[in-house]
Amino acid sequence: MNNQLTPTNEPIMSHIDTQSMNALITEVMAETPYLPEADVTVNTAELTENDRNEVLAFLAEQPVQTVCMAGFIRDNGLVSPNNRGTFYGVRNSEGRLEGVALIGHATLIEARTHRAMQEFGVVAQGFQRTHLVLGEKDKIEQFWNYYADEGQEMRLASRELLFELRNAMQIREEVEGLRRATIDDLDKVAPIQAAMAEAESGINPLSVDPEGFIARCTRRIEMGRVWVIEEDGQLIFKADIQADTPDVIYLEGVWVNPIARSKGIGRKCLRQLSQDLLTRTRSICVLVNEENERAHTFYRMCNFKMRGVYDSIFLKQVDRRTN
Repeated sequence: MNNQLTPTNEPIMSHIDTQSMNALITEVMAETPYLPEADVTVNTAELTENDRNEVLAFLAEQPVQTVCMAGFIRDNGLVSPNNRGTFYGVRNSEGRLEGVALIGHATLIEARTHRAMQEFGVVAQGFQRTHLVLGEKDKIEQFWNYYADEGQEMRLASRELLFELRNAMQIREEVEGLRRATIDDLDKVAPIQAAMAEAESGINPLSVDPEGFIARCTRRIEMGRVWVIEEDGQLIFKADIQADTPDVIYLEGVWVNPIARSKGIGRKCLRQLSQDLLTRTRSICVLVNEENERAHTFYRMCNFKMRGVYDSIFLKQVDRRTN
């Protein structure tokens, strides 16, 4: 921008066609998810609790895309073993954040510049116990270009569609028995959640980390994040809240018992749960495997709209005994 000032008595903004400016910004962001890069240097460092407000504000600029990271921070803080990883920030020499990432068991990235993505790729290469890299398709492709040469090998890759609900459907009649799970439901909830994880990743967490997985399921139930309905001692419907923020709630583990499918029970339960959740958040989102067309139909019938495309990369685990 030219730093010379032209004397004038008129407001500077009167010379700008704001409609044209907005159209230009929209056009640029449609072509690339990255901001223009100023001629400055960057520094990457672990984030601390002192950074909490700044980081949450940064993530809130893209609330749906960053809901999982924001959820971890709101639940656990920036530094906690419950995050199963470390939060990093990339700042430029002007002190502004250009990216935030959780590098760990699940690696999640929000980078606003190419150089921030490159920094995270290098940092992630130093962590050799990553299970999953997840994010928007274009950003994960860019991350992989920086990460792959020295990082863990890919074991499995899948593509997900992001569905979002902003307006709940009207409920004609309430579903009786839909409730928050209690610790007494753990023995029913945990195997279902583990089977769903295995279907996506090829690894059953009850086999590789039974104590840790049960502890995480227990904590989620105790936080009031699991909803169930049962009939004759069997679970009929289950849904988990993985991340809960004022802007977005992210659901996972939405499950309908095979004996109750194609009867409308799952739709009724999800619609009722969604109506309740939307009293305290602006939207609800889920990720659904690209190939699961039946699930696509299920969510669309509950008024969810497809908003984006995500990639999941599951990584081979390094045998630390040989390193």
